[in-house]
Amino acid sequence: MTALALPSLDLYDSWAATVREFDGAHLDGASIPDEEAADASREACERLVEKTTRSRDLSQPPAPGRVHDSSFWITDDGEVVGFIQLRHDLNEFLENVGGHIGYSVRPSARRQGHARRALGLVLEEARRLGLQRVLITCDDDNAASARTIESQGGELQDVFDGAAYGTGPKRRYWITL
Repeated sequence: MTALALPSLDLYDSWAATVREFDGAHLDGASIPDEEAADASREACERLVEKTTRSRDLSQPPAPGRVHDSSFWITDDGEVVGFIQLRHDLNEFLENVGGHIGYSVRPSARRQGHARRALGLVLEEARRLGLQRVLITCDDDNAASARTIESQGGELQDVFDGAAYGTGPKRRYWITL
């Protein structure tokens, strides 16, 4: 059963296997910088757990240029199968190409409904935070992600040319909570 777990060293082995499966590719929603995407070491996991704990702490200001966020690991029967992040606010970059929510599912666990179920669970978290609606984006050519967003009530606003932000075209959807 798909569930959300807070990042924890208790899930290190499963987290590391998931990171390795992405083979250094960008990990949406994982809170892992691209230059560290291939690092599945225990030390990298420790840094990530600390970082995500700080990012969700509303009593502390977010890092410069960042917003508070809640990061989760998508699990299936206790094994990490992906990542999802709920950003509490939007800055210019997030408003244009990043959105409130980013997620990724490891290749071996795709097409099993994990992204759809995890998105539904994180939308509940957004409601608890008092958000009225959330922006979710995906690459224009990512039909699977577009279907996932639409399955949760996403309404297409537009396709945004992300070239100014170093990305390709992004489909921008809003979900009213």
